[in-house]
Amino acid sequence: MIMSRIEAPRDEVTGNLVDRLLAGLPTEAVLTDPDVTASYANDMASFCEAGTPAVVVLPRTVEQVQHVMRVATELRVPVVPQGARTGLSGAANASDGCIVLSLVKMDRILEINPVDRIAVVEPGVVNATLSRAVNEHGLCYPPDPSSWEMCTIGGNIGTASGGLCCVKYGVTAEYVLGLDVVLADGRLMSTGRRTAKGVAGYDLTRLFVGSEGSLGIVVRATLALKPQPPGQLVLAAEFPSARAACDAVVKVMEGGHVPSLLELMDRTTVKAVNELAHMGLPETTEALLLAAFDTHDPAADLAAVGALCEAAGATQVVPAEDAAESELLLQARRLALVALEAVKGTTMIDDVCVPRSRLGDMLEGIERVADKYALTIGVCAHAGDGNTHPTVCFDALDPEESRRARESFDEIMALGLELGGTITGEHGVGVLKKEWLAREIGPVGVEMQRAIKAAFDPLGLLNPGKLF
Repeated sequence: MIMSRIEAPRDEVTGNLVDRLLAGLPTEAVLTDPDVTASYANDMASFCEAGTPAVVVLPRTVEQVQHVMRVATELRVPVVPQGARTGLSGAANASDGCIVLSLVKMDRILEINPVDRIAVVEPGVVNATLSRAVNEHGLCYPPDPSSWEMCTIGGNIGTASGGLCCVKYGVTAEYVLGLDVVLADGRLMSTGRRTAKGVAGYDLTRLFVGSEGSLGIVVRATLALKPQPPGQLVLAAEFPSARAACDAVVKVMEGGHVPSLLELMDRTTVKAVNELAHMGLPETTEALLLAAFDTHDPAADLAAVGALCEAAGATQVVPAEDAAESELLLQARRLALVALEAVKGTTMIDDVCVPRSRLGDMLEGIERVADKYALTIGVCAHAGDGNTHPTVCFDALDPEESRRARESFDEIMALGLELGGTITGEHGVGVLKKEWLAREIGPVGVEMQRAIKAAFDPLGLLNPGKLF
């Protein structure tokens, strides 16, 4: 395998690049076999172009990342940073002739400090691995994307990931205190702090969160932790319409309740989960709302929310009696995207976020789009923060259906902006939403963002073709 990596056919330019990389990297860290490098070409997004990388590099140290960036700068070769490639916007897709810089081998948890309530980690640490490690110290790392068993902290930072618990605990950006970043020319810069407070200078840490690898390579992160909360209990409420379920969400938030989770699944999603996992969810429902509390008296909180759901028109409210029942309900929600993918084989997963007060308008609008284009579009949502995941199911081998899928996707994004929302709540822009980013932030916004990009990456080598 090692011989095939090094002896694979290559032209003079690629050969020089590989030789320069090998001068500062171990042989096993440099992959050139076309069959191997092709497997690193794209993430999980549909309708996103991907190029052919010249080489894939898997560094294990900060110094090795610096070496890669120095070589890339000297030879003017683009670099595409990657984590686990679970992203849904094409942000990790390769460009032709690039160095794919995969950070999955930098996977050490360097420190867990219960007094300062921080963890220091490398970018390749898997989200779930970190969560379990800090749990052993009575702490928790709240951000929990649905792909938490696979996705990496570096990828979460690059795309500013969210998750199921955002309604109470917030998103990744709120937990990143400091970063070590290798810049485009190979210099190492530290941002942020280890302290609970800190306002020295511009907040460059927040600038890197969500930058999709376009400003620098995150090689270390200092993350805030919280005390581990009590176990949560979950309630499931069945509604005769998506509008009624959204009205319940409004009543819950208006009433000052702070659920640890408030998730919605429409009838299409419920049906898909049942067909995939035979979980016995109520297929007569038009919308299923899941609410959870991790307070010291979650049963009382669930009772109060259950009453609000009934007032909003819920036909059935079922609180879980213990952790096992709660986990079963949450498993249904976690299976939603996998189940929808099984409907037609291919999905386009949107993540339009709207004000909570417009959530009902958003879901009704998505139903109209599905009817207009004769497509199956399921919606699961982090309803507590207005973050919807309309998922267009289609047959990628059918050109006509693929065209309608893409058009419906764009119409859903336009609807989100019309309702005062944003084109992406947690998946990022990548390749998929470049045009829509420009529409959302306007020409002056694009100009200023490009100026920031030029300041950090004047040669335009870092993740070219993404964002704008």
